Amino acid sequence: MVSERSLEVLRVIVQDYVASREPVGSKSIAERHSFGVSAATIRNDMALLEEEELITAPHTSSGRVPTDKGYRLFVDHLSDLRPLSPAQRHAIETFLGSSVDVDDVLARTVRLLSQLTHQVALVQYPSLSQARVRHVEVVSLSPRRLMTVVITDSGHVDQRVVDVPAETDDELIAELRMRLNETIGGLGLTEAASALAGVSDRFAHHHAPTVEVVANILREQVTANRQEKLLIAGAANLVRTEEDFHGSILPVLEAVEEQVVLLRLFSEMEADQRGVTVSIGRENESFGLGETSILASGYSGLGTSISRLGVLGPTRMDYSSNISAVRAVARYLSRTLGDSGSAS
Repeated sequence: MVSERSLEVLRVIVQDYVASREPVGSKSIAERHSFGVSAATIRNDMALLEEEELITAPHTSSGRVPTDKGYRLFVDHLSDLRPLSPAQRHAIETFLGSSVDVDDVLARTVRLLSQLTHQVALVQYPSLSQARVRHVEVVSLSPRRLMTVVITDSGHVDQRVVDVPAETDDELIAELRMRLNETIGGLGLTEAASALAGVSDRFAHHHAPTVEVVANILREQVTANRQEKLLIAGAANLVRTEEDFHGSILPVLEAVEEQVVLLRLFSEMEADQRGVTVSIGRENESFGLGETSILASGYSGLGTSISRLGVLGPTRMDYSSNISAVRAVARYLSRTLGDSGSAS
Protein backbone atom coordinates (compact mmCIF):
# COMPACT_ATOMS: atom_id res chain seq x y z
CA MET A 1 0.00 0.00 0.00
CA VAL A 2 1.20 3.51 -0.83
CA SER A 3 0.71 6.09 1.92
CA GLU A 4 -0.97 9.45 1.35
CA ARG A 5 2.38 11.24 1.60
CA SER A 6 3.99 8.83 -0.84
CA LEU A 7 1.12 9.49 -3.25
CA GLU A 8 1.78 13.20 -2.86
CA VAL A 9 5.49 12.61 -3.54
CA LEU A 10 4.55 10.67 -6.68
CA ARG A 11 2.28 13.54 -7.74
CA VAL A 12 5.08 16.13 -7.52
CA ILE A 13 7.54 13.79 -9.27
CA VAL A 14 5.11 13.44 -12.18
CA GLN A 15 4.39 17.18 -12.31
CA ASP A 16 8.03 18.24 -12.04
CA TYR A 17 9.21 15.66 -14.57
CA VAL A 18 6.47 16.63 -17.05
CA ALA A 19 7.44 20.29 -16.66
CA SER A 20 11.23 19.87 -16.90
CA ARG A 21 11.94 16.49 -18.56
CA GLU A 22 14.64 16.15 -15.86
CA PRO A 23 14.71 13.30 -13.32
CA VAL A 24 13.47 14.49 -9.92
CA GLY A 25 15.53 14.11 -6.73
CA SER A 26 14.55 14.15 -3.05
CA LYS A 27 16.50 17.36 -2.38
CA SER A 28 14.65 19.32 -5.08
CA ILE A 29 11.31 17.97 -3.81
CA ALA A 30 12.10 19.07 -0.24
CA GLU A 31 13.20 22.51 -1.45
CA ARG A 32 10.42 23.15 -3.99
CA HIS A 33 7.40 21.67 -2.20
CA SER A 34 5.96 22.17 1.30
CA PHE A 35 6.08 18.66 2.73
CA GLY A 36 7.38 19.77 6.14
CA VAL A 37 9.76 16.80 6.29
CA SER A 38 13.46 16.33 5.53
CA ALA A 39 14.98 15.25 2.23
CA ALA A 40 15.92 11.97 3.96
CA THR A 41 12.24 11.27 4.69
CA ILE A 42 11.36 12.09 1.09
CA ARG A 43 14.11 9.66 0.03
CA ASN A 44 12.44 6.92 2.08
CA ASP A 45 9.10 7.65 0.39
CA MET A 46 10.81 7.50 -2.99
CA ALA A 47 12.40 4.17 -2.09
CA LEU A 48 8.94 2.78 -1.32
CA LEU A 49 7.61 4.15 -4.61
CA GLU A 50 10.50 2.50 -6.42
CA GLU A 51 9.80 -0.83 -4.70
CA GLU A 52 6.23 -0.56 -5.98
CA GLU A 53 7.63 0.09 -9.49
CA LEU A 54 5.93 3.48 -9.63
CA ILE A 55 9.17 5.40 -10.25
CA THR A 56 12.55 4.40 -11.61
CA ALA A 57 16.08 5.75 -11.98
CA PRO A 58 17.02 6.28 -15.63
CA HIS A 59 20.70 6.56 -14.66
CA THR A 60 22.83 5.62 -11.65
CA SER A 61 22.80 8.33 -8.94
CA SER A 62 20.16 10.31 -10.79
CA GLY A 63 16.75 11.45 -9.69
CA ARG A 64 13.66 9.43 -10.44
CA VAL A 65 11.08 9.46 -13.25
CA PRO A 66 7.57 7.98 -13.28
CA THR A 67 6.94 4.56 -14.81
CA ASP A 68 3.82 3.69 -16.79
CA LYS A 69 2.43 2.22 -13.56
CA GLY A 70 3.26 5.49 -11.77
CA TYR A 71 1.47 7.57 -14.39
CA ARG A 72 -1.53 5.24 -14.09
CA LEU A 73 -1.73 5.68 -10.31
CA PHE A 74 -1.27 9.44 -10.72
CA VAL A 75 -4.11 9.67 -13.26
CA ASP A 76 -6.40 7.41 -11.22
CA HIS A 77 -5.95 9.72 -8.20
CA LEU A 78 -6.03 12.91 -10.23
CA SER A 79 -8.55 15.24 -8.63
CA ASP A 80 -7.16 18.68 -9.43
CA LEU A 81 -8.02 18.94 -13.11
CA ARG A 82 -6.71 22.23 -14.38
CA PRO A 83 -9.73 24.17 -15.68
CA LEU A 84 -9.53 25.89 -19.03
CA SER A 85 -8.99 29.62 -18.84
CA PRO A 86 -11.80 32.01 -19.86
CA ALA A 87 -9.72 32.87 -22.95
CA GLN A 88 -9.47 29.19 -23.93
CA ARG A 89 -13.20 28.66 -23.44
CA HIS A 90 -13.97 31.75 -25.50
CA ALA A 91 -11.63 30.49 -28.23
CA ILE A 92 -13.46 27.14 -28.34
CA GLU A 93 -16.88 28.77 -28.55
CA THR A 94 -15.80 31.27 -31.20
CA PHE A 95 -13.80 28.82 -33.30
CA LEU A 96 -16.38 26.03 -33.32
CA GLY A 97 -19.37 28.34 -33.39
CA SER A 98 -18.40 29.80 -36.77
CA SER A 99 -18.33 26.42 -38.55
CA VAL A 100 -20.41 26.08 -41.70
CA ASP A 101 -21.11 22.31 -41.74
CA VAL A 102 -20.17 19.01 -40.10
CA ASP A 103 -16.95 18.60 -42.09
CA ASP A 104 -15.88 22.13 -41.19
CA VAL A 105 -16.68 21.77 -37.48
CA LEU A 106 -14.69 18.52 -37.24
CA ALA A 107 -11.72 20.01 -39.11
CA ARG A 108 -11.79 23.01 -36.76
CA THR A 109 -12.15 20.74 -33.72
CA VAL A 110 -9.08 18.65 -34.49
CA ARG A 111 -6.93 21.75 -35.16
CA LEU A 112 -8.16 23.44 -31.99
CA LEU A 113 -7.56 20.38 -29.80
CA SER A 114 -4.02 20.05 -31.15
CA GLN A 115 -3.33 23.71 -30.37
CA LEU A 116 -4.76 23.48 -26.84
CA THR A 117 -2.83 20.34 -25.86
CA HIS A 118 0.31 20.46 -28.07
CA GLN A 119 -0.32 16.79 -28.88
CA VAL A 120 -1.55 14.83 -31.89
CA ALA A 121 -5.32 15.37 -31.98
CA LEU A 122 -7.78 12.79 -33.32
CA VAL A 123 -11.46 13.21 -34.11
CA GLN A 124 -13.59 10.29 -35.28
CA TYR A 125 -16.26 11.15 -37.82
CA PRO A 126 -19.77 10.64 -36.46
CA SER A 127 -20.54 6.97 -36.87
CA LEU A 128 -22.30 6.62 -40.21
CA SER A 129 -22.94 2.91 -40.02
CA GLN A 130 -26.46 3.70 -38.75
CA ALA A 131 -26.94 6.80 -40.92
CA ARG A 132 -29.72 7.10 -43.51
CA VAL A 133 -29.95 9.05 -46.74
CA ARG A 134 -31.92 12.21 -46.07
CA HIS A 135 -31.76 13.70 -49.56
CA VAL A 136 -30.04 13.34 -52.95
CA GLU A 137 -29.43 16.40 -55.09
CA VAL A 138 -28.37 16.42 -58.76
CA VAL A 139 -27.07 19.73 -60.14
CA SER A 140 -26.21 20.48 -63.77
CA LEU A 141 -22.81 22.15 -64.18
CA SER A 142 -22.86 21.82 -67.98
CA PRO A 143 -24.82 19.60 -70.44
CA ARG A 144 -22.37 16.72 -69.89
CA ARG A 145 -21.19 17.44 -66.33
CA LEU A 146 -23.26 16.97 -63.17
CA MET A 147 -22.73 17.28 -59.44
CA THR A 148 -24.26 14.65 -57.17
CA VAL A 149 -24.83 15.49 -53.50
CA VAL A 150 -25.72 12.97 -50.79
CA ILE A 151 -26.98 14.32 -47.45
CA THR A 152 -27.40 11.92 -44.52
CA ASP A 153 -29.60 12.31 -41.46
CA SER A 154 -26.39 12.73 -39.42
CA GLY A 155 -25.75 15.98 -41.29
CA HIS A 156 -22.90 14.65 -43.42
CA VAL A 157 -22.71 16.07 -46.95
CA ASP A 158 -20.77 14.37 -49.76
CA GLN A 159 -20.58 15.81 -53.25
CA ARG A 160 -18.95 14.54 -56.44
CA VAL A 161 -18.61 15.88 -59.98
CA VAL A 162 -19.34 13.36 -62.74
CA ASP A 163 -19.03 13.49 -66.52
CA VAL A 164 -21.91 11.74 -68.29
CA PRO A 165 -21.92 10.14 -71.78
CA ALA A 166 -24.79 12.21 -73.24
CA GLU A 167 -26.11 15.73 -72.91
CA THR A 168 -28.69 16.33 -70.19
CA ASP A 169 -31.50 18.87 -69.91
CA ASP A 170 -33.59 20.30 -67.05
CA GLU A 171 -36.28 17.69 -67.55
CA LEU A 172 -33.88 14.77 -67.15
CA ILE A 173 -32.19 16.42 -64.13
CA ALA A 174 -35.59 16.85 -62.44
CA GLU A 175 -36.52 13.23 -63.17
CA LEU A 176 -33.15 12.00 -61.86
CA ARG A 177 -33.59 13.98 -58.66
CA MET A 178 -37.13 12.71 -58.11
CA ARG A 179 -36.52 9.03 -58.86
CA LEU A 180 -33.23 8.86 -56.91
CA ASN A 181 -34.90 10.29 -53.81
CA GLU A 182 -37.81 7.88 -54.26
CA THR A 183 -35.33 4.99 -54.56
CA ILE A 184 -32.88 5.64 -51.70
CA GLY A 185 -34.34 8.47 -49.59
CA GLY A 186 -34.72 7.26 -46.00
CA LEU A 187 -32.67 4.09 -46.57
CA GLY A 188 -29.61 3.10 -44.56
CA LEU A 189 -26.33 3.45 -46.45
CA THR A 190 -25.95 -0.31 -47.01
CA GLU A 191 -29.53 -0.60 -48.29
CA ALA A 192 -29.07 2.48 -50.49
CA ALA A 193 -26.03 0.98 -52.22
CA SER A 194 -28.06 -2.14 -53.08
CA ALA A 195 -31.16 -0.20 -54.16
CA LEU A 196 -29.17 1.80 -56.73
CA ALA A 197 -28.37 -1.35 -58.70
CA GLY A 198 -31.52 -1.33 -60.84
CA VAL A 199 -32.40 2.36 -60.87
CA SER A 200 -31.58 2.84 -64.59
CA ASP A 201 -34.44 0.45 -65.48
CA ARG A 202 -36.90 3.15 -64.37
CA PHE A 203 -35.78 5.58 -67.11
CA ALA A 204 -36.22 5.73 -70.87
CA HIS A 205 -33.86 3.37 -72.68
CA HIS A 206 -31.80 6.15 -74.30
CA HIS A 207 -31.14 7.72 -70.86
CA ALA A 208 -29.93 4.45 -69.29
CA PRO A 209 -26.13 5.00 -69.87
CA THR A 210 -26.28 8.43 -68.22
CA VAL A 211 -28.37 7.17 -65.30
CA GLU A 212 -26.02 4.22 -64.82
CA VAL A 213 -22.99 6.54 -64.52
CA VAL A 214 -24.80 8.70 -61.95
CA ALA A 215 -25.96 5.63 -59.99
CA ASN A 216 -22.40 4.26 -59.88
CA ILE A 217 -21.09 7.53 -58.46
CA LEU A 218 -23.86 7.61 -55.85
CA ARG A 219 -23.06 4.01 -54.91
CA GLU A 220 -19.43 5.05 -54.33
CA GLN A 221 -20.61 7.97 -52.18
CA VAL A 222 -22.86 5.98 -49.87
CA THR A 223 -20.28 3.18 -49.59
CA ALA A 224 -17.47 5.61 -48.71
CA ASN A 225 -19.64 7.32 -46.12
CA ARG A 226 -20.35 4.01 -44.42
CA GLN A 227 -16.69 3.60 -43.50
CA GLU A 228 -15.31 4.84 -40.19
CA LYS A 229 -12.59 7.47 -40.47
CA LEU A 230 -10.53 9.90 -38.41
CA LEU A 231 -9.33 13.44 -38.83
CA ILE A 232 -5.82 13.97 -37.46
CA ALA A 233 -3.89 17.17 -36.72
CA GLY A 234 -0.64 18.05 -34.98
CA ALA A 235 1.65 15.20 -36.07
CA ALA A 236 4.47 17.76 -35.89
CA ASN A 237 3.93 17.88 -32.11
CA LEU A 238 5.00 14.24 -31.96
CA VAL A 239 8.26 15.05 -33.71
CA ARG A 240 8.93 17.87 -31.22
CA THR A 241 8.70 15.37 -28.35
CA GLU A 242 11.01 12.82 -29.99
CA GLU A 243 13.30 12.85 -26.91
CA ASP A 244 10.50 11.24 -24.90
CA PHE A 245 10.67 8.07 -27.01
CA HIS A 246 13.47 5.60 -26.35
CA GLY A 247 13.59 4.29 -29.90
CA SER A 248 12.45 5.67 -33.23
CA ILE A 249 9.13 7.52 -33.36
CA LEU A 250 8.59 6.12 -36.87
CA PRO A 251 6.37 3.21 -35.66
CA VAL A 252 4.21 5.73 -33.77
CA LEU A 253 3.88 7.96 -36.83
CA GLU A 254 2.99 4.91 -38.92
CA ALA A 255 0.34 3.87 -36.39
CA VAL A 256 -1.11 7.40 -36.48
CA GLU A 257 -1.23 7.23 -40.27
CA GLU A 258 -2.81 3.76 -40.12
CA GLN A 259 -6.28 4.85 -39.03
CA VAL A 260 -7.57 1.29 -38.60
CA VAL A 261 -5.30 0.84 -35.56
CA LEU A 262 -6.50 4.01 -33.86
CA LEU A 263 -10.16 3.31 -34.65
CA ARG A 264 -9.80 -0.14 -33.08
CA LEU A 265 -8.13 1.36 -30.03
CA PHE A 266 -10.88 3.98 -29.73
CA SER A 267 -13.54 1.26 -29.90
CA GLU A 268 -12.03 -0.54 -26.90
CA MET A 269 -11.73 2.53 -24.64
CA GLU A 270 -14.39 3.13 -21.98
CA ALA A 271 -14.81 6.50 -20.28
CA ASP A 272 -14.18 6.89 -16.53
CA GLN A 273 -16.26 8.98 -14.11
CA ARG A 274 -14.72 12.15 -15.58
CA GLY A 275 -16.04 11.24 -19.03
CA VAL A 276 -12.49 10.72 -20.33
CA THR A 277 -10.54 7.52 -21.01
CA VAL A 278 -6.80 7.49 -20.41
CA SER A 279 -4.71 4.62 -21.80
CA ILE A 280 -1.04 4.74 -20.80
CA GLY A 281 2.16 3.24 -22.18
CA ARG A 282 2.19 -0.54 -21.96
CA GLU A 283 -1.63 -0.57 -21.98
CA ASN A 284 -1.30 0.36 -25.68
CA GLU A 285 1.44 -2.15 -26.51
CA SER A 286 -0.80 -4.47 -28.52
CA PHE A 287 -1.53 -1.54 -30.86
CA GLY A 288 2.15 -0.75 -31.41
CA LEU A 289 1.85 2.36 -29.22
CA GLY A 290 3.60 1.17 -26.06
CA GLU A 291 5.41 4.47 -25.47
CA THR A 292 2.38 6.70 -25.89
CA SER A 293 -0.64 7.80 -23.90
CA ILE A 294 -4.07 8.31 -25.45
CA LEU A 295 -6.77 10.46 -23.86
CA ALA A 296 -10.23 10.16 -25.38
CA SER A 297 -13.78 11.31 -24.75
CA GLY A 298 -17.07 10.67 -26.50
CA TYR A 299 -19.22 13.20 -28.30
CA SER A 300 -22.62 12.95 -29.90
CA GLY A 301 -25.03 15.02 -31.93
CA LEU A 302 -27.28 14.84 -34.96
CA GLY A 303 -28.84 11.65 -33.60
CA THR A 304 -25.69 9.56 -34.17
CA SER A 305 -24.20 7.07 -31.74
CA ILE A 306 -21.22 8.13 -29.64
CA SER A 307 -18.02 8.89 -31.57
CA ARG A 308 -14.67 9.75 -30.03
CA LEU A 309 -12.12 12.51 -30.01
CA GLY A 310 -8.84 12.65 -28.16
CA VAL A 311 -5.12 13.25 -28.14
CA LEU A 312 -2.08 11.02 -28.50
CA GLY A 313 1.40 11.82 -27.24
CA PRO A 314 4.29 10.57 -25.13
CA THR A 315 3.57 9.25 -21.62
CA ARG A 316 5.31 12.38 -20.31
CA MET A 317 2.39 14.75 -20.85
CA ASP A 318 0.34 17.20 -18.81
CA TYR A 319 -2.55 14.89 -17.98
CA SER A 320 -4.49 17.42 -15.91
CA SER A 321 -4.62 20.10 -18.60
CA ASN A 322 -5.09 17.64 -21.45
CA ILE A 323 -7.98 15.79 -19.77
CA SER A 324 -9.70 19.13 -19.17
CA ALA A 325 -9.17 20.19 -22.80
CA VAL A 326 -10.41 16.89 -24.27
CA ARG A 327 -13.48 16.89 -22.04
CA ALA A 328 -14.33 20.54 -22.74
CA VAL A 329 -13.91 20.24 -26.51
CA ALA A 330 -16.04 17.06 -26.57
CA ARG A 331 -18.83 18.88 -24.74
CA TYR A 332 -18.68 21.90 -27.04
CA LEU A 333 -18.63 19.63 -30.10
CA SER A 334 -21.72 17.72 -28.91
CA ARG A 335 -23.49 21.01 -28.29
CA THR A 336 -22.43 22.48 -31.64
CA LEU A 337 -23.58 19.42 -33.60
CA GLY A 338 -26.80 19.23 -31.58
CA ASP A 339 -27.53 22.89 -32.34
CA SER A 340 -26.83 22.44 -36.06
CA GLY A 341 -29.01 19.33 -36.11
CA SER A 342 -31.97 21.15 -34.55
CA ALA A 343 -31.52 24.05 -36.96
CA SER A 344 -31.66 21.87 -40.06
